Amino acid sequence: MSYSVAVRALCEFTAKRGDLDLRFTPTPSAQEGVAGHQLVAGRRGPGYESEISLRGQFGTLAVRGRADGYDPALNRLEEIKTHRGDLARQPGNHRHLHWAQAKVYGWLLCEARGLDELNVALVYFDIGTQQETTFVETFDAGSLRLFFEARCRDFLAWAEQELEHRARRDRALAALAFPHPSFRSGQRELAEAVYRGAASGRCVMAQAPTGIGKTVGTIFPMLKAAPRHGLDKVFYLTAKSTGRRLALEATTLIRDSAPALPLRVLELTARDKSCEHPDKACHGESCPLAAGFYDRLPAARATALEQGFMDAASVRRVGLQHQVCPYYLAQELSRWADLVVGDYNYYFDGSAMLYAMTVANDWRVGVLADEAHNLLERGRAMYTAAISQAALRSVRPATTVTVRRALDKANRCWNALRKAQTLADGTLESLPGAFTAALRQAAHAIECHLAETPPAAADGPLQQFYFDLLGFLRLAESFGSHSVLEMADLAAASGRPAATLRIQNLIPASFLQPRFLAARAVTLFSATLGPAGFYTDMLGLPERTAWIDVASPFGPEQLTVRLVSRISTRYPDRRRSVDPIARLIAQEFSRRPGNYLAFFSSFDYLDMVARQFGQQYPAIATWSQSRSMDERQRQAFLDRFEAGGSGVGFAVLGGSFGEGIDLRGDRLIGAFVATLGLPQVNPRNERLKARTEGAFGSGYNYTYLYPGIQKVVQAAGRVIRTQEDKGVVYLIDDRFARAGVRELLPAWWRISVEGREAAAGAMTG
Repeated sequence: MSYSVAVRALCEFTAKRGDLDLRFTPTPSAQEGVAGHQLVAGRRGPGYESEISLRGQFGTLAVRGRADGYDPALNRLEEIKTHRGDLARQPGNHRHLHWAQAKVYGWLLCEARGLDELNVALVYFDIGTQQETTFVETFDAGSLRLFFEARCRDFLAWAEQELEHRARRDRALAALAFPHPSFRSGQRELAEAVYRGAASGRCVMAQAPTGIGKTVGTIFPMLKAAPRHGLDKVFYLTAKSTGRRLALEATTLIRDSAPALPLRVLELTARDKSCEHPDKACHGESCPLAAGFYDRLPAARATALEQGFMDAASVRRVGLQHQVCPYYLAQELSRWADLVVGDYNYYFDGSAMLYAMTVANDWRVGVLADEAHNLLERGRAMYTAAISQAALRSVRPATTVTVRRALDKANRCWNALRKAQTLADGTLESLPGAFTAALRQAAHAIECHLAETPPAAADGPLQQFYFDLLGFLRLAESFGSHSVLEMADLAAASGRPAATLRIQNLIPASFLQPRFLAARAVTLFSATLGPAGFYTDMLGLPERTAWIDVASPFGPEQLTVRLVSRISTRYPDRRRSVDPIARLIAQEFSRRPGNYLAFFSSFDYLDMVARQFGQQYPAIATWSQSRSMDERQRQAFLDRFEAGGSGVGFAVLGGSFGEGIDLRGDRLIGAFVATLGLPQVNPRNERLKARTEGAFGSGYNYTYLYPGIQKVVQAAGRVIRTQEDKGVVYLIDDRFARAGVRELLPAWWRISVEGREAAAGAMTG
């Protein structure tokens, strides 16, 4: 069996030494890097070759990659690196790594072409000045072969260990049994769909209800598919930390059920949650865990992988034991883990680490996206960026003359943009070329300034403005009908008018689609993932995506659903609705005392009803969600739902308590949903409505109805969590009786409409 490794990965593993150094170094964007390579190649002679595919073998190790360029006339192989600023500031271990890559490519070329000697060049191309700095050395083929073999020999012991691990892992996974005595109702159907998706290389959308064990029911079949269908890794991605915890518990269950299973499980956490020294900069002269990071990494990596289960606490212990940064240790471990658990952004974001590694290493991955209805809003956020004119003015005084001139030019263009004619809805049709050019010039000037600034002084408001500017410019390069340009003209603290310009993504499909296509298989699952066409269109899922709607394990006898059509919760009717809603909650509480949740469309609406309820029924305990609750306050809110307790919690639909909370048994026996959950009618949503109407012919449903009902069903789903639970849900608004709304509600609900009963979706209303 052969172990395949990319040239870059080989060299990073064997030649990367010294400190972790994340001091500011101007880095070209991916598009600028490609353009830079093309420009350099275009300057060469007519016989110049670019992007040369090369392969070599050393024992069981297969080394592959693409050399940047070869000039037959000069017999010169070129390794091209794009950069900005003074090369003298480049860390020495970076140059060492670049030479290692160039020399490995050099041997692979000598072997492929039968060359006895080769000129090997490092070509550094400055994106800003368009100048090349070239370092050339001449090597005979024998010395290059020895260098290549030394790198391979250093890696080979590790490669053989990895081959053995993969073989043992795959044997154990092939024999792996389901970790419970039997599947729950609906769980086998879900597991089979996940397995078939991995087997056929398709995406799967699975609408699967609460209570069937979705976490184990998706991880188990994806792992089972790994040996037969060649999966290198499985990524389990979540929107919230609770999802990560459940995934880690499920993998622990699977590992414990098969003691011989050598499964490496890794949890990725955010940098601000992992940093041991938040007061220090990420380089060896400041942080002790960055000093000598790459020298101590091999031992730390070996310790962590030997443990196998690498949650955040375990990685931290290993990191501190070996005196390396736990956050960057986890990133290194992701190369060698079998199952990685982390946030959506690690795969779907524009600079996503797991996606970049998948592409660079040709990994065959299986992706599981938990609570995938959240991916739409998260995807929009990933591909949205804003810059502030007030921020530009605030950083100006502390800069150099050159930077101030560039910022002043950008500010003048911004003022002209503010005065320009916007569209009727307050957006701009496109960014003027002069404005974009001025922003690029400002970014370049700041970049050059920061490159010459001592690290301690560089990390501040100017650097943050620079990063915001880069993010905005990168999205400006791909601006299209999937996004809109919004400009808000606000008075700054100085009293001068200042604009905030925002590229707001509306339809993330075009950005997310390459992520779906890069994986062998992706399964998106959630209790509310319908209608299928809505998510397929908005997320950019492939045409061959399969859809499964798993039947609920719960029966209508467990949940009483009452539709109250005599009350309207529309905005003009809200004040009139307050007293009837308060009476309705009190009547149900009197009939069956216990813990209830009442959901409203806004904090203002919540406050009105909670205040009225408290005044009229002071004997009933109440507690309310407030704006900007921190983690401790959210937990205190949930702790009020005690087993055997009674009272009413008031919350906002679509907020922290509308999904992802698990109040089993009599901790929650009922919910009141006093809203259809429709998003607010505002300029942005009206723009989304127009775009989705043009793209998909369903503007109102895609913008308002489907997202609203999804929140309603999620909130109602808090009541019945197990097959032993019983409870009641009140849907308060006459619009719930409409046929188009009713057909979106779960089919297993039996709804009583003011005394009349019917199956969900059966009434026209």
